[in-house]
Amino acid sequence: MSSKALILVDFEKEWTDKNSDYFVGDISGVIERTNKLIDFCRKNNYKIIFTTHIEKDSNGAFAPNSKNVEIIDVLHKENSDVLITKNKISPFFKTDLEKHLEGIREIVVCGILTNLCVRSLIQDAYDRDFEITVIKDCCVAFDDETQEFTFRDLKATREEIEFLNLNEFIK
Repeated sequence: MSSKALILVDFEKEWTDKNSDYFVGDISGVIERTNKLIDFCRKNNYKIIFTTHIEKDSNGAFAPNSKNVEIIDVLHKENSDVLITKNKISPFFKTDLEKHLEGIREIVVCGILTNLCVRSLIQDAYDRDFEITVIKDCCVAFDDETQEFTFRDLKATREEIEFLNLNEFIK
């Protein structure tokens, strides 16, 4: 039983669909780093947890059963990984995430969007006394300014959280 978990927030096709209002641009570098992160954590017996966001009444973005709410194909997701489906910003809200984190002290976090669902997960996990490491270069916001502000603000208000880039984390 692992005492650590990697939580990958909302790595959904919606973000990579050029026709979506939520298109975040080319994130192939982030995906590549995230796969290295997944492989590292899997090799070190982390529990791997993916979340996906679904808008219950949407016919457009994040619509239930649409292709765009699927996990991005090239990510190293395995059937044994946990998949949490959420309908609100926080992956803890009305999901069984907490049950999946029983016995786990340390979580590693990455995902999309840094300033929304990733931030919400971090804040809620912090309030539940998890030890948190955020992998900065495996997170995505719409722009660098928002990304940097979010990390700065979280660090300023919750100094125990560790913010690292992938290479710092895996060495």
